[in-house]
Amino acid sequence: MKRRDFINRMAIGSASVTLGGLGLQSFKTPDQSTKITILHTNDVHSHIDPFGPDEGRNANKGGVARRAALINSIRKENKNTLLLDAGDIFQGTPYFNYYGGELEFKLMSMLKYDLATIGNHDFDNGINGLYAQLPHAEFDFVSANYDFSNTDLNTHVKPYKVFTKSGIKIGVFGLGIELKGLVDKKLYKETKYLDPVEISTDMVRLLKEEEHCDLVICLSHLGYNYSRNPKKVSDLKLAEATKDIDLIIGGHTHTFLPKPTIVKNKEGKNTLVNQVGCYGLYLGQIDFYFDIDKNSSSNATTIIV
Repeated sequence: MKRRDFINRMAIGSASVTLGGLGLQSFKTPDQSTKITILHTNDVHSHIDPFGPDEGRNANKGGVARRAALINSIRKENKNTLLLDAGDIFQGTPYFNYYGGELEFKLMSMLKYDLATIGNHDFDNGINGLYAQLPHAEFDFVSANYDFSNTDLNTHVKPYKVFTKSGIKIGVFGLGIELKGLVDKKLYKETKYLDPVEISTDMVRLLKEEEHCDLVICLSHLGYNYSRNPKKVSDLKLAEATKDIDLIIGGHTHTFLPKPTIVKNKEGKNTLVNQVGCYGLYLGQIDFYFDIDKNSSSNATTIIV
């Protein structure tokens, strides 16, 4: 089956959004636009194998092998592709209990993940346990609002990373949820939680003004929304309270979004917020199109793995 037919059959939903003031119809020719593809997962929770045929609504879905085949197919179509994960890589199957995260990191490296952030369950073997598995990860971790300066992770986790694809600069920074009350302190030790809105404001300024990024992405493990606790910072609140974040890729709440939520930021411009459930059942794909003046628009698809 051709991939185009596969996508048409398997896509859950898609949405077209204008970010920089120009829609696709504004491009003079396809040759004058640059396509950047962002693939993403979240809350995979050590699910290596696909679900079995008798496992209800998840029957015959997921699995690293299927995800790998899909990712490879997309990369062949567009070399300007990034693969990102929004945290909670660990905990959920016996693979984690037995291997302690080694297998997860090795497989993500084989899939050539570019970047990940850290979720609360990634501390389940303690911060020392997470540190011990880092040599198996051939990709970087970013977290801007966890201060690891007095821990083993100091210098091993950066606040952000910048990628350049066909002249387009893409800045990605990470955010984590507050660990106090969620994770035993003996597991995260001296890790300090910093306010995500304040940190995001600093990150965006740095990425836009100093790094001159054309696209700014936040890898977030804050959670999509907390209607029962409106004071708690979520991805939706973060989008409203900041500016110049083009895309927030979320995790933690296992929220399945058939298409990204469009949030007006503090300047009244569009920010995309996306999250694709959990357990590696879905792969998020967001394509950004940049014209010759680096104005952008986007199209999003969620694919069953």
